[in-house]
Amino acid sequence: MSPRRPARRQRTGGRSTGLGAAGAAVTMAGVLVNGLAYLVPVLAARRLDPAGLSALATALGLVAIASVPGLGLQLAVAVHHARHGSSDARRLTALIAAGCAGALVAATPLLVAALDLPVEVPTLLAVTTAAVVLSSRFLGELQGGQRFLRLAAGMALLAVGRYGGVVAGLLLGAGLTSALVAGALSAALVPPVLARLARAPGRPSTAPAAPQLTAAQVVAGCGATLAMLVVSYADLLLARQLLPPTGSGAYAVGTVLSKGALWAPQVAAVLALPRLARGDRRSRTVALAVTGGCGLVLVLASTLAGGLAFRLAGGPDYTHLGRYAPLFAAIGALYAVAFVLLNDRVAAGVRWAAAPLWVGAAGLVAVAATVRPRTVPGLLLVALGTALITTLVMAVTARRPARAPVAVDQAGAPRSG
Repeated sequence: MSPRRPARRQRTGGRSTGLGAAGAAVTMAGVLVNGLAYLVPVLAARRLDPAGLSALATALGLVAIASVPGLGLQLAVAVHHARHGSSDARRLTALIAAGCAGALVAATPLLVAALDLPVEVPTLLAVTTAAVVLSSRFLGELQGGQRFLRLAAGMALLAVGRYGGVVAGLLLGAGLTSALVAGALSAALVPPVLARLARAPGRPSTAPAAPQLTAAQVVAGCGATLAMLVVSYADLLLARQLLPPTGSGAYAVGTVLSKGALWAPQVAAVLALPRLARGDRRSRTVALAVTGGCGLVLVLASTLAGGLAFRLAGGPDYTHLGRYAPLFAAIGALYAVAFVLLNDRVAAGVRWAAAPLWVGAAGLVAVAATVRPRTVPGLLLVALGTALITTLVMAVTARRPARAPVAVDQAGAPRSG
């Protein structure tokens, strides 16, 4: 058999599309996801009283935390699908969804007492969380099968289901509980639709010869996802503990720039992941180049227009902090590169792939607890140093083991060579 050439065009539901169109579609879907997530608190601030607004923000935060295993599941399914083809992960997905939802229900007494939430709210959040986790499996299959246009449609659909009901409820004048009921109902409708979207037309739903996705693979994906979130948000949490209220508020505005530099180039990692799982080193090089180039552009732009960046992020009261904008952007840009390397390690099946990120987060906390910076630039330098060292360690440990890439046919089934 002649060597299999890397496909230059991806199949998406029976039609071919270039990576440019796929990248644009995934980018637009990401903008929609973030836009709807931002719209909910903005709208709630105008429709609910302060207590209701705080409760809704807390509820959304709980769903985000409880849904982290879903992000790990998507990562694990995408890698497994790209490497081995489709396999039946229904039972494992159902167990993860039940575990995430059950944890919220079991924690109802604690959440009601500690966070002053209505007693019915944790159950409603459990429904939304279960829907998000169940949907993550199908998004992983679409990503691993390089069906990126359908992946973008699935991301948009999940965002509409997750936030659309809440938005509709708020627009109709509903209170906190009624808005969350609408959100739970709309979210529950998404998994069956995504199941149809992820099904390849005219192809079997599973490949008998493919090995099954294991719980260990999902745990590895969850660990990587959680490490990403912890290390990138640790400085923001430390700011609330170490800085005075005005300083922590200013730092929170600055982290908007960090998160923008972090997530703006993530489409490169999304597109590259299936090929990384097949041992394509060129895809890693391209993803790193795109991510690094995007980060460099954002750092340069924030250097030239730092005051404007802070004004847009926090208003005119924060314009004077513009000189720190390049440093905040650099933190996000460094972690964006580290996350591409992390995805590459997970795709290669490396054990403890996220260890440098966990060590980096622990180091940031330890240094901050020792130095105890009381100013924005003081904490900012600690966070930037941590990001730089962590990314360098990830780069040094990024020598992936030699492994022959797994060839799969157009249906996603493995081919013997």
